[in-house]
Amino acid sequence: MSISAPIAAAHSPHPAPAPPQLTAASSRFNVFERGQFCRQPVSYSRRDFYKIALVTGTGRLDYATRTVLLDRPALMFSNPLVPYSWEPISAEQGGYFCLFSEDFLSTDRSAGLQESPLFKRNSDPVYFVNDEQFSTFSQLFGKMLAEMESGYLYKQDLLRTYVQLLLHEALKMQPHTTYQQPHNAAARLVSLFLELLERQFPIDAPTPGLQLRTPGDFARQLSVHVNHLNRAVRELTGQTTSAHLARRVLAEAKALLLHTGWGTAEIAYGLGFEYPNHFNSFFKKHTGRTPLAWREQAAPAAGAPGAVLVAIT
Repeated sequence: MSISAPIAAAHSPHPAPAPPQLTAASSRFNVFERGQFCRQPVSYSRRDFYKIALVTGTGRLDYATRTVLLDRPALMFSNPLVPYSWEPISAEQGGYFCLFSEDFLSTDRSAGLQESPLFKRNSDPVYFVNDEQFSTFSQLFGKMLAEMESGYLYKQDLLRTYVQLLLHEALKMQPHTTYQQPHNAAARLVSLFLELLERQFPIDAPTPGLQLRTPGDFARQLSVHVNHLNRAVRELTGQTTSAHLARRVLAEAKALLLHTGWGTAEIAYGLGFEYPNHFNSFFKKHTGRTPLAWREQAAPAAGAPGAVLVAIT
C-alpha cells in the first residue's frame, strides 16, 4: 500500500475544504496544522500511513473496538492496520499532525513500527499531555512545518530526527487507558489470533502470498488445537475463526483492487489463493460481484489508482 493511495472522506451536508495533497516529493512524509481539516467527521476505515496528531479541542476517537473521549490536549497515534474514525464535538479544533510511511523512519523491516509500544495493535493510541509536554510537542511540530518549506539539502534527515524525538518523548509518558485488557487464557488466545491475522497485512507484493490461510494454520502457529482456537474465538467474538479470516481477506482484496493496478491473478496469489478462479469465486460469494466488476464500480467514486488525495482528521 502507498501513502499516496486515495481515501474517501465521510459524507457531510457541509463538506470540509479539500485536504492537502501529498506530492511525489512528499510521498513518505508530510505535516499539517489540523485547523479546518478536522472539523468534519472522518469515517471508520483503515488508512495507508502512520499518523501522529497533537489534538486540541473536544472529539471522540473510535479506534479498533475502543472509544476514547478527547476533552483536553492529547497526543494520538494511528497504525495503518487499525481502522479508526474521528468525530469532532467542539467547534474549536487545533493542533498538528504528521503522516509518514514506515520506510520513512527505517528501511529495516525487521524492526518495524508495528512492534513499537506506540503503534502496536493492542496498545493505547491516546496520551493526554500537560502544559509542558504540549509545549514540547508543539515546538517539534512547528519545526517540522518550517523545515518542509525550507530548501535545506538534508531536510528529510532532519524531519526524520524530529519524528524520532517526538516518539521518544511520547515513550516517556504513560498512556491513557480506560478499557479492560484480556486476563483469562481464552481472551489472550483470541487476542493473539487477531494480532497474528493483522500482521499479515497490508500485502505489498503478489508473492509469496499469505502464509496463514486457514484456522488450522493459525492453531499450529499458536500451538493449540484448532477446535480450542475455534471455540475461544466464537465465544469471545460471536464469529467463527473462518469468518474473521474471510472478512480480513475480503477487506484486503478490496483495498488492492481500489488502490493498486494489480491484475486479479496477482491479487489472488498475494492473498494466498492457489488459483485465480478460487479468488473470483470467494469474492463473488461475499460481494455478489466479480473482482473486476467491483473494481469498475468502486474506482470512479474513489479516484483512479495512484491518486494522491488523502482525507485527514
